[in-house]
Amino acid sequence: MDQQSNPNKDNSMMNRSSKPATTDSSLVTKATEKASELVSKANETPKEGKITKEIEKVTSQIPSGGYLTLAIGSLALSATLAAFSKRKSMANFVGLWVPTFLLFGIYNKIVKVEGSDQFSKNKPHENLH
Repeated sequence: MDQQSNPNKDNSMMNRSSKPATTDSSLVTKATEKASELVSKANETPKEGKITKEIEKVTSQIPSGGYLTLAIGSLALSATLAAFSKRKSMANFVGLWVPTFLLFGIYNKIVKVEGSDQFSKNKPHENLH
């Protein structure tokens, strides 16, 4: 029924598929330029920001044991507040400092061992893959 009601439908589809595909050379050129630009940006070495370098300069002077001491101290303070205070929410709040201090200590240790920015020191990092 469709074919009888619109006999030109099949002809128009045949005409579309039988036409050769045309390419616009300027479009291909633009795409090639964009692709090469993206590849060159991807090959650039990343660098740390100025603020990050300043923060790491200050935090690198703190010994790694200092962060562990802060974590244990906040754990003790939290336990003391929980046992002897009516403000249990304050004990929970102080208790949340423990993982934060431990993470700061881990980050500090990694920065000391591995360095903060391997690329700006012109040393390729072995474990990039």
